[in-house]
This record gives sequence, C-alpha cells and structure tokens, in this order.
Amino acid sequence: MVKPIIVGAHYGFRDWLAQRITAVVMAIYTVVLAVAVLSSFDGSYESWRGVFSGGFMRFATFLFFMSLFFHAWIGVRDIFMDYIKPTGIRLTLHSVVALLLIGYAGWAAQILWRL
Repeated sequence: MVKPIIVGAHYGFRDWLAQRITAVVMAIYTVVLAVAVLSSFDGSYESWRGVFSGGFMRFATFLFFMSLFFHAWIGVRDIFMDYIKPTGIRLTLHSVVALLLIGYAGWAAQILWRL
C-alpha cells in the first residue's frame, strides 16, 4: 500500500476561520475609527490625539494591529508552504516574517501607549 504524501499548508478549517475572524475584527475597527474620527475630528493634531486618548480606542487599535499581523502571518505562511519547496529557505522566510511581525506588534504597542 502506498501512503500519500501530503505537502503544503493543509491547515483547513482552523486557519480559514481565523482569517475570517481577523477580517471581521479589522472591518469593525475601520467602521469604529471612521465614526470616531468623523464625529470629533476638526483637522488638528489635538483632535487626532483626542481620538486615541481613551483606553477603548487604544485597545481597539491594538486589537486591530494584532488581528492584522495574525491575518498576515496565516496568509504568508500558507503561501510559503505552498510555493517555497526547499525546507531551509521556507524555514528562514517563516522566521524572518515571524520576527518582523512580533517586532511590529511591539512597535505598535509602544506607539499607542506613548501618546
């Protein structure tokens, strides 16, 4: 009996669902940000800063960025697993992208709580 070799991402439903959930979180944040900006924004730096001065908007923005980074990770990881066949190159690319996304998450946190 020949055992089939399974290659590629093949993570299935879990990753599909994570992609949809993160997309919904990002879409809801976009609407919330648009409402917040349009209701209290007059074009000045102080009003822009005022939108993000509350804890809710900082948390919502951080949640948006975490969703964005996780969404990007799943997509890029699946592309690498499907199209980059040499294991060493694929592992290197996975590592670089993971480290960049973790760094971006830290940078986003620093920016949001520095205001």
